[in-house]
Amino acid sequence: MNITVFCSAADLDDRYTAPAREFAALIGKGGHTMVWGGSESGLMKVMADGVQEHGGRLVGVSVEFLAAKARKDADEMVVAKDLAERKAQLLARGDAVVVMVGGTGTLDEATEILELKKHGLHGKPVVLLNTAGFYDGLKLQFQRMEAEGFLPLPLADLVFFAEDGVGAMAYLEESAGVR
Repeated sequence: MNITVFCSAADLDDRYTAPAREFAALIGKGGHTMVWGGSESGLMKVMADGVQEHGGRLVGVSVEFLAAKARKDADEMVVAKDLAERKAQLLARGDAVVVMVGGTGTLDEATEILELKKHGLHGKPVVLLNTAGFYDGLKLQFQRMEAEGFLPLPLADLVFFAEDGVGAMAYLEESAGVR
């Protein structure tokens, strides 16, 4: 399975990197491919290192203005002209999407992926990996949107909130019929 992962390029503390390493190991050991932003820094690097270390493949989608920070030993590296093209490529190349902790760029990617799914423009499973409760506030907001009629489909059909990588991978494999 090709798993698109959106996450931070920032250097983060162990409460975020340790769970990322565990999830990366599951991707690699499962023989999956991680499709990601291609960066050789921060949580993106932690994930790429872990996936490769455990036998998985890496497909990076960088962007022209960040191409100098792209990982050199990825199995494949695409350089998009802008962020919109990058997001489209990341979605197109994955069978499923996992959104990990991140800043405004990651939040932008998550909301666009969910908006496209809401409108039926893709049917891929989407997981928000809620490491250390990072997305608790967003989950609460989505629940309010659902309760007040802002979502045209049930929240559970739009996104799955996983508390850890094991839960995320179990959901993805079940959605893909691997289990």
